[in-house]
Amino acid sequence: MTTYGVPLLVLATTNSPRLTGLAFALEWIPRLCAFTLAGAAVDRYGTARVFRVACLARSLVVVAAALLLSRLSGGPDATATVMVLATLTGVLTEFSYIAAETAGAAASRQAGDHAHQVQTVLLGIDQVAVLAGPALAGLLLEWSGAPGMLSVIACSSAFAAALASSRSAVRTAAAPVPVITGLRTGWATLRSLPALTWLVTGLTLSNLSLGLLQAATPVLVIKEMGHSSADVGLVWSAAALASLPALMVCRGAIDRYGLLAVGSVCAAIAATACLVASTAHTYGMYLLMIAALMVGEGGMTVVLRTVRSNLIPASVFSSTLSLTILLLLLPFPVAGALVALTPPGLLGHVITGCAVLQALGLAAAFTRLKNHRLTRS
Repeated sequence: MTTYGVPLLVLATTNSPRLTGLAFALEWIPRLCAFTLAGAAVDRYGTARVFRVACLARSLVVVAAALLLSRLSGGPDATATVMVLATLTGVLTEFSYIAAETAGAAASRQAGDHAHQVQTVLLGIDQVAVLAGPALAGLLLEWSGAPGMLSVIACSSAFAAALASSRSAVRTAAAPVPVITGLRTGWATLRSLPALTWLVTGLTLSNLSLGLLQAATPVLVIKEMGHSSADVGLVWSAAALASLPALMVCRGAIDRYGLLAVGSVCAAIAATACLVASTAHTYGMYLLMIAALMVGEGGMTVVLRTVRSNLIPASVFSSTLSLTILLLLLPFPVAGALVALTPPGLLGHVITGCAVLQALGLAAAFTRLKNHRLTRS
């Protein structure tokens, strides 16, 4: 709801495509800065404590924003409020995300040869949330305004904090790791794992297209296609609905054909869908292509998470995880800046150029993966 709902909130509050793109960039830049801090915090305090604190803090921030927006009718104060909200929720969400990813990786290592099955289940849980979140955010924003949507986000965050059990906490380092040391450790580990390096490189280029579509979808659907905020939420919920059965198919396909074959097919689907989406002029075609894109992205995410869990040693997992996520998400603020700087009528051309770059990057990455092991010796 925060990932897809907050940009909708910015557009609804400011009615400005440029500020929507700028808010997307402002949402992601602090997230990138928070990743290394989050990894170090998980190493020191464990997954459960970091998760609980992040969720509670996010709940308080969202409640404060809802109270402010209920008293403001618009103008600079409302704009400043939603911009600050985007920034703070982005930072806090990444702390809880790193904690959850670290716990998930621990479960994958315990599963041994069935790690990809654990990752498929975890990604399925994510997709169920993505199925409900964007549609619910869009509907609440349209029917009850910002306070209604933000109240549900705050309650969800508080409930998540209450569910986090200290008995399931994972701590990956006995002593605190300085941020710079964590970055160096993660970089050294990544360089020693060529398969993971190539996979991260390809997916980083792919994420430029994905981030551009995420940032541009409110503008394209509402301003260019004439649809509502609820229809924007439906785009991502429909994509998640399509991804759920695809993940089940990927689980069986990886057992039969292997990570590389399944990842290559998913990469081809994602690149093709992005190219077609860049030229779509109707809402129906755009929705279908976003759904196909997310099917491919979901399969590649299973491959990435499995390779990451298989190859990265447990002792340096959080630091290396933080670095890989940092690299993967660097394109998102760039995407927001592109939307802010590009007139709405020209966004299709920019998306086409990024889609071509995505296709070339994924082709190179999966071609090179043929020469490297995807599991630890």
